[in-house]
Amino acid sequence: MKRIARPLAAIVAIGLAAACSGPEKKAADGLDAVKAAGKIVLGTSADFPPYEFHMEEGGQDTIVGFDIEVAKEIANDLGVTLEIKDMNFDGLLAALDSGSIDIVVAGMNPTEERKKAVDFTDVYYMAEQTVIVRAADAATYVSVESLKDAMIGAQKGATQVGIAKKKIKGLADEAQPSDQVKELPKLGDLVLALKNGNIDAVVVESAVAAAYVRANPDLALAPFTFPDEDGGSAIAVKKGNPALLSALNATLGRLSASGAVEEYVAGANALMDRL
Repeated sequence: MKRIARPLAAIVAIGLAAACSGPEKKAADGLDAVKAAGKIVLGTSADFPPYEFHMEEGGQDTIVGFDIEVAKEIANDLGVTLEIKDMNFDGLLAALDSGSIDIVVAGMNPTEERKKAVDFTDVYYMAEQTVIVRAADAATYVSVESLKDAMIGAQKGATQVGIAKKKIKGLADEAQPSDQVKELPKLGDLVLALKNGNIDAVVVESAVAAAYVRANPDLALAPFTFPDEDGGSAIAVKKGNPALLSALNATLGRLSASGAVEEYVAGANALMDRL
């Protein structure tokens, strides 16, 4: 399922970076900077269970989820501590560009548009997209066509905006405005708007949708899904950091080979049952 990094290509990329001087060489030293700092700073948007979400552990608010377990393994392999910064999803790539975070692990799809701004690791998880509706409306919204005139919610800056606009509303471009697609920075706010009747449905990644439905009996999953056309979830790093990218791929390759990611997904879903 997951693409394993090609060692030779990584070595060549690192060698070319080492031959550079000035700003380019400095930009390629992200891995050295992380090790020198003794920590790797993770940017995420912790309202996306089971990828990342808040729960109380030992009386403390803690960010957990299978993305977090992946990030812990990355920190362990690098011999550094993990620092987590929680922020709005649509601000993650700007934070990465500014240097306030080192990596983005947030169930992010490596779309062609995003690849213009950042580099991505190999894919570590594949998923489908679906729709959450109110349980009372489950018999009404049974197909994509049934949502044609409904008010759809999607997380601002996320892949789901494009699905809402293009797949459901039939727009040619997700940049086109639609008065029937409501975008909010936080997924939890969209779910609350759905429960309050302010919107009719929310487009969500399937595992995340299932977690919200388990926690909210007044919600239901629509009986259809959208395939993941954006290639699954990958980790974003600032452009020009081949050594860091190679190190991340090494950890992801190990986790993929051992089946650990699937175990992390199961564990995160079990945590959701405790909420």
